Amino acid sequence: MPKVLVICGPTASGKTALSVACAKELQTEIISADSMLVYKDLNVGTAKPTLEEQGGVVHHALDIVSPFTNFSVSDYEKYALPIVEKLLAEGKTPVICGGTGFYINALLYKSQFGNVGADKKVRDKYEEILNAHGKNYLHAILKEKDPVSAEKLHENDVKRVIRALEIYEVTGKAKSQQQDENVPRFDFIAVSVDYPREELYNRINLRVEQMFANGLLEEVRNLMDRGVTLSSQCMQGIGYKEVVEGLLTGKDIQEIKEEIQKNTRNYAKRQITFFKRMQNHYYLAPERKNAEEVIKLLYN
Repeated sequence: MPKVLVICGPTASGKTALSVACAKELQTEIISADSMLVYKDLNVGTAKPTLEEQGGVVHHALDIVSPFTNFSVSDYEKYALPIVEKLLAEGKTPVICGGTGFYINALLYKSQFGNVGADKKVRDKYEEILNAHGKNYLHAILKEKDPVSAEKLHENDVKRVIRALEIYEVTGKAKSQQQDENVPRFDFIAVSVDYPREELYNRINLRVEQMFANGLLEEVRNLMDRGVTLSSQCMQGIGYKEVVEGLLTGKDIQEIKEEIQKNTRNYAKRQITFFKRMQNHYYLAPERKNAEEVIKLLYN
Protein backbone atom coordinates (compact mmCIF):
# COMPACT_ATOMS: atom_id res chain seq x y z
CA MET A 1 0.00 0.00 0.00
CA PRO A 2 1.34 3.47 -0.80
CA LYS A 3 2.28 5.73 2.05
CA VAL A 4 1.72 9.46 2.28
CA LEU A 5 4.95 11.45 1.98
CA VAL A 6 5.22 14.73 3.87
CA ILE A 7 7.99 17.20 3.01
CA CYS A 8 7.92 19.70 5.87
CA GLY A 9 10.17 21.91 7.96
CA PRO A 10 11.05 25.59 8.27
CA THR A 11 10.74 28.21 5.60
CA ALA A 12 13.63 28.49 3.10
CA SER A 13 14.77 24.90 3.67
CA GLY A 14 14.20 23.80 0.07
CA LYS A 15 10.89 21.97 0.49
CA THR A 16 9.49 22.91 -2.92
CA ALA A 17 12.38 21.64 -5.04
CA LEU A 18 12.67 18.45 -3.03
CA SER A 19 8.93 17.72 -3.23
CA VAL A 20 8.91 18.23 -7.01
CA ALA A 21 11.88 15.88 -7.43
CA CYS A 22 10.14 13.24 -5.28
CA ALA A 23 6.80 13.64 -7.07
CA LYS A 24 8.48 13.15 -10.45
CA GLU A 25 10.17 9.96 -9.27
CA LEU A 26 6.91 8.67 -7.76
CA GLN A 27 4.78 9.86 -10.70
CA THR A 28 2.33 11.53 -8.37
CA GLU A 29 0.90 14.91 -7.37
CA ILE A 30 1.69 17.50 -4.69
CA ILE A 31 -0.72 18.96 -2.15
CA SER A 32 0.58 22.26 -0.78
CA ALA A 33 0.29 22.70 2.99
CA ASP A 34 1.06 26.40 3.22
CA SER A 35 -1.56 28.79 4.57
CA MET A 36 -0.38 31.65 2.35
CA LEU A 37 -0.11 29.81 -0.96
CA VAL A 38 -3.88 29.33 -1.08
CA TYR A 39 -4.30 33.04 -1.96
CA LYS A 40 -4.45 34.25 -5.55
CA ASP A 41 -2.18 37.17 -6.46
CA LEU A 42 0.09 36.69 -3.43
CA ASN A 43 3.08 35.34 -5.29
CA VAL A 44 6.29 37.15 -4.44
CA GLY A 45 5.93 37.39 -0.66
CA THR A 46 4.82 33.75 -0.39
CA ALA A 47 7.64 32.42 -2.59
CA LYS A 48 4.90 30.64 -4.53
CA PRO A 49 6.47 28.15 -6.96
CA THR A 50 6.36 29.35 -10.56
CA LEU A 51 5.16 27.04 -13.33
CA GLU A 52 8.81 26.39 -14.14
CA GLU A 53 9.56 25.48 -10.51
CA GLN A 54 6.51 23.20 -10.42
CA GLY A 55 8.27 21.16 -13.09
CA GLY A 56 5.14 19.87 -14.78
CA VAL A 57 3.92 18.22 -11.56
CA VAL A 58 0.26 18.78 -10.64
CA HIS A 59 0.06 21.04 -7.56
CA HIS A 60 -3.06 21.37 -5.43
CA ALA A 61 -4.02 24.12 -2.92
CA LEU A 62 -2.33 26.92 -4.83
CA ASP A 63 -4.37 30.00 -5.84
CA ILE A 64 -7.72 28.64 -4.65
CA VAL A 65 -9.19 31.70 -2.85
CA SER A 66 -9.17 35.46 -3.36
CA PRO A 67 -7.21 37.82 -1.10
CA PHE A 68 -10.54 38.99 0.35
CA THR A 69 -11.44 35.52 1.65
CA ASN A 70 -10.90 34.08 5.12
CA PHE A 71 -9.60 30.52 4.89
CA SER A 72 -9.42 28.26 7.95
CA VAL A 73 -7.74 24.96 8.78
CA SER A 74 -11.18 23.38 8.48
CA ASP A 75 -11.58 24.82 4.97
CA TYR A 76 -8.19 23.40 4.05
CA GLU A 77 -9.08 19.95 5.40
CA LYS A 78 -12.33 19.90 3.38
CA TYR A 79 -10.45 20.87 0.24
CA ALA A 80 -7.30 18.76 0.52
CA LEU A 81 -8.35 15.55 2.28
CA PRO A 82 -10.41 14.22 -0.67
CA ILE A 83 -7.40 14.78 -2.95
CA VAL A 84 -5.12 12.73 -0.67
CA GLU A 85 -7.74 9.95 -0.49
CA LYS A 86 -8.23 9.97 -4.28
CA LEU A 87 -4.50 9.63 -4.96
CA LEU A 88 -4.20 6.77 -2.48
CA ALA A 89 -7.18 5.02 -4.10
CA GLU A 90 -5.34 5.29 -7.44
CA GLY A 91 -2.30 3.58 -5.90
CA LYS A 92 -0.24 6.79 -5.87
CA THR A 93 1.81 8.30 -3.07
CA PRO A 94 0.46 11.77 -2.25
CA VAL A 95 3.21 14.30 -1.52
CA ILE A 96 2.17 16.89 1.06
CA CYS A 97 4.58 19.82 1.00
CA GLY A 98 4.59 22.83 3.29
CA GLY A 99 5.44 24.49 6.55
CA THR A 100 1.99 25.11 8.06
CA GLY A 101 1.88 22.46 10.76
CA PHE A 102 -1.83 22.81 11.50
CA TYR A 103 -2.64 22.13 7.85
CA ILE A 104 -0.46 19.03 7.80
CA ASN A 105 -1.93 17.67 11.02
CA ALA A 106 -5.46 18.27 9.73
CA LEU A 107 -4.73 15.86 6.88
CA LEU A 108 -2.71 13.25 8.75
CA TYR A 109 -4.83 12.87 11.88
CA LYS A 110 -8.40 12.68 13.00
CA SER A 111 -8.67 13.97 16.54
CA GLN A 112 -10.54 12.21 19.30
CA PHE A 113 -11.08 14.27 22.41
CA GLY A 114 -11.77 12.04 25.39
CA ASN A 115 -14.73 10.41 23.60
CA VAL A 116 -16.92 13.40 24.43
CA GLY A 117 -20.03 13.32 22.26
CA ALA A 118 -21.20 16.22 20.11
CA ASP A 119 -23.85 18.66 21.31
CA LYS A 120 -25.47 20.41 18.36
CA LYS A 121 -27.09 23.11 20.49
CA VAL A 122 -23.76 24.10 22.06
CA ARG A 123 -21.95 23.94 18.73
CA ASP A 124 -24.62 26.09 17.05
CA LYS A 125 -24.27 28.65 19.84
CA TYR A 126 -20.56 29.07 19.20
CA GLU A 127 -21.10 29.11 15.44
CA GLU A 128 -23.42 32.08 15.98
CA ILE A 129 -20.83 33.80 18.16
CA LEU A 130 -18.24 33.23 15.43
CA ASN A 131 -20.50 34.71 12.75
CA ALA A 132 -21.45 37.69 14.91
CA HIS A 133 -18.08 38.59 16.43
CA GLY A 134 -15.33 36.80 14.49
CA LYS A 135 -12.63 34.26 15.18
CA ASN A 136 -10.56 36.51 17.45
CA TYR A 137 -13.48 36.92 19.83
CA LEU A 138 -14.16 33.17 19.74
CA HIS A 139 -10.53 32.37 20.50
CA ALA A 140 -10.57 34.86 23.39
CA ILE A 141 -13.50 32.94 24.95
CA LEU A 142 -11.46 29.73 24.75
CA LYS A 143 -8.45 31.49 26.25
CA GLU A 144 -10.57 32.42 29.26
CA LYS A 145 -12.08 28.95 29.71
CA ASP A 146 -9.17 26.74 28.67
CA PRO A 147 -5.90 28.70 28.26
CA VAL A 148 -3.84 25.55 27.66
CA SER A 149 -5.91 24.55 24.63
CA ALA A 150 -6.03 28.16 23.42
CA GLU A 151 -2.24 28.20 23.41
CA LYS A 152 -2.16 25.09 21.22
CA LEU A 153 -4.94 26.04 18.80
CA HIS A 154 -4.54 28.82 16.26
CA GLU A 155 -7.45 31.24 16.04
CA ASN A 156 -7.89 30.28 12.36
CA ASP A 157 -8.55 26.68 13.38
CA VAL A 158 -12.16 27.58 14.23
CA LYS A 159 -13.44 24.01 13.93
CA ARG A 160 -11.19 22.82 16.75
CA VAL A 161 -11.65 26.00 18.79
CA ILE A 162 -15.42 25.39 18.74
CA ARG A 163 -14.86 21.72 19.59
CA ALA A 164 -12.74 22.68 22.61
CA LEU A 165 -15.44 25.09 23.81
CA GLU A 166 -18.07 22.41 23.24
CA ILE A 167 -16.12 19.94 25.37
CA TYR A 168 -15.75 22.49 28.14
CA GLU A 169 -19.45 23.29 28.14
CA VAL A 170 -20.63 19.66 27.92
CA THR A 171 -18.29 18.24 30.58
CA GLY A 172 -17.43 21.25 32.73
CA LYS A 173 -13.77 20.34 32.26
CA ALA A 174 -11.22 21.82 29.88
CA LYS A 175 -10.25 19.77 26.85
CA SER A 176 -6.65 20.06 28.02
CA GLN A 177 -7.58 18.15 31.20
CA GLN A 178 -8.95 15.20 29.23
CA GLN A 179 -7.34 12.43 27.27
CA ASP A 180 -6.62 13.63 23.73
CA GLU A 181 -5.59 11.27 21.00
CA ASN A 182 -4.49 12.02 17.47
CA VAL A 183 -5.42 9.01 15.36
CA PRO A 184 -3.41 8.71 12.11
CA ARG A 185 -5.57 8.48 9.00
CA PHE A 186 -2.77 7.10 6.84
CA ASP A 187 0.55 5.35 6.90
CA PHE A 188 3.00 8.22 6.38
CA ILE A 189 6.53 9.46 6.79
CA ALA A 190 7.63 13.07 7.18
CA VAL A 191 10.98 14.40 5.96
CA SER A 192 12.75 17.67 6.76
CA VAL A 193 16.12 19.04 5.67
CA ASP A 194 18.15 19.79 8.78
CA TYR A 195 20.18 22.88 7.97
CA PRO A 196 22.52 24.24 10.66
CA ARG A 197 20.72 27.18 12.25
CA GLU A 198 23.14 29.83 10.96
CA GLU A 199 22.96 28.48 7.41
CA LEU A 200 19.15 28.42 7.55
CA TYR A 201 19.09 32.04 8.74
CA ASN A 202 21.37 33.05 5.88
CA ARG A 203 18.99 31.33 3.43
CA ILE A 204 16.07 33.22 4.98
CA ASN A 205 17.85 36.57 4.75
CA LEU A 206 18.75 35.95 1.11
CA ARG A 207 15.19 34.88 0.29
CA VAL A 208 13.81 38.14 1.69
CA GLU A 209 16.35 40.12 -0.34
CA GLN A 210 15.21 38.24 -3.44
CA MET A 211 11.55 38.97 -2.68
CA PHE A 212 12.24 42.69 -2.71
CA ALA A 213 14.24 42.33 -5.92
CA ASN A 214 11.30 40.40 -7.45
CA GLY A 215 8.82 43.17 -6.66
CA LEU A 216 7.32 42.56 -3.22
CA LEU A 217 6.60 46.27 -2.69
CA GLU A 218 4.77 46.51 -6.02
CA GLU A 219 2.77 43.36 -5.26
CA VAL A 220 1.60 44.75 -1.92
CA ARG A 221 0.78 48.15 -3.41
CA ASN A 222 -1.34 46.48 -6.09
CA LEU A 223 -3.25 44.50 -3.47
CA MET A 224 -3.86 47.65 -1.41
CA ASP A 225 -5.05 49.51 -4.52
CA ARG A 226 -7.62 46.73 -5.01
CA GLY A 227 -8.95 47.25 -1.49
CA VAL A 228 -7.07 44.58 0.45
CA THR A 229 -6.36 46.03 3.91
CA LEU A 230 -4.15 45.22 6.87
CA SER A 231 -7.15 43.60 8.56
CA SER A 232 -7.52 41.07 5.72
CA GLN A 233 -6.44 37.58 6.76
CA CYS A 234 -4.01 37.26 3.87
CA MET A 235 -2.17 40.38 5.01
CA GLN A 236 -1.33 38.80 8.37
CA GLY A 237 1.35 36.71 6.67
CA ILE A 238 4.98 37.56 7.36
CA GLY A 239 6.25 39.83 4.61
CA TYR A 240 2.88 41.34 3.81
CA LYS A 241 2.02 42.69 7.25
CA GLU A 242 5.39 44.41 7.65
CA VAL A 243 5.25 45.97 4.17
CA VAL A 244 1.69 47.29 4.64
CA GLU A 245 2.54 48.78 8.04
CA GLY A 246 5.78 50.20 6.67
CA LEU A 247 4.08 51.83 3.68
CA LEU A 248 1.35 53.30 5.87
CA THR A 249 3.81 54.74 8.40
CA GLY A 250 6.55 55.78 5.98
CA LYS A 251 9.23 53.39 7.23
CA ASP A 252 12.55 53.09 5.46
CA ILE A 253 12.67 50.14 3.01
CA GLN A 254 15.78 48.69 4.68
CA GLU A 255 14.00 48.79 8.04
CA ILE A 256 11.01 46.91 6.60
CA LYS A 257 13.31 44.35 5.04
CA GLU A 258 15.20 43.70 8.28
CA GLU A 259 11.95 43.39 10.19
CA ILE A 260 10.70 40.73 7.75
CA GLN A 261 14.00 38.85 8.04
CA LYS A 262 13.83 38.89 11.84
CA ASN A 263 10.18 37.80 11.96
CA THR A 264 10.82 35.04 9.42
CA ARG A 265 13.74 33.71 11.46
CA ASN A 266 11.53 33.66 14.57
CA TYR A 267 8.81 31.85 12.62
CA ALA A 268 11.34 29.27 11.42
CA LYS A 269 12.26 28.57 15.07
CA ARG A 270 8.60 27.89 15.86
CA GLN A 271 8.28 25.62 12.83
CA ILE A 272 11.33 23.61 13.89
CA THR A 273 9.86 23.16 17.39
CA PHE A 274 6.47 22.12 15.96
CA PHE A 275 7.82 19.53 13.54
CA LYS A 276 10.14 17.99 16.12
CA ARG A 277 7.03 16.53 17.74
CA MET A 278 5.82 14.81 14.56
CA GLN A 279 5.58 11.05 14.36
CA ASN A 280 7.59 9.14 11.74
CA HIS A 281 9.74 12.21 11.13
CA TYR A 282 13.16 11.88 9.52
CA TYR A 283 15.86 14.50 9.02
CA LEU A 284 18.13 14.74 6.01
CA ALA A 285 21.46 16.52 6.07
CA PRO A 286 21.59 19.23 3.36
CA GLU A 287 24.10 17.22 1.32
CA ARG A 288 21.58 14.32 1.21
CA LYS A 289 18.69 16.53 0.05
CA ASN A 290 17.56 14.51 -2.96
CA ALA A 291 14.65 12.34 -4.06
CA GLU A 292 16.65 9.12 -3.92
CA GLU A 293 17.34 9.53 -0.19
CA VAL A 294 13.70 10.37 0.55
CA ILE A 295 12.35 7.40 -1.40
CA LYS A 296 14.73 5.09 0.48
CA LEU A 297 13.08 6.28 3.70
CA LEU A 298 9.62 5.93 2.20
CA TYR A 299 10.09 2.26 1.36
CA ASN A 300 12.38 1.34 4.22
